[in-house]
Amino acid sequence: MIPVSSGVRVWLATGHTDMRKGFPGLSLQVQEVLRRDPLGGHLFCFRGR
Repeated sequence: MIPVSSGVRVWLATGHTDMRKGFPGLSLQVQEVLRRDPLGGHLFCFRGR
């Protein structure tokens, strides 16, 4: 289990994500699609095939 502090939002991506994008590509997706700061302290979860 990963302990999550109160006030931290967990964002779940729906559908399949191309995990070949790596951290830079996933970070860019968070910025462009969710309009959120990937380093803002929230947890973003992606699912591959």
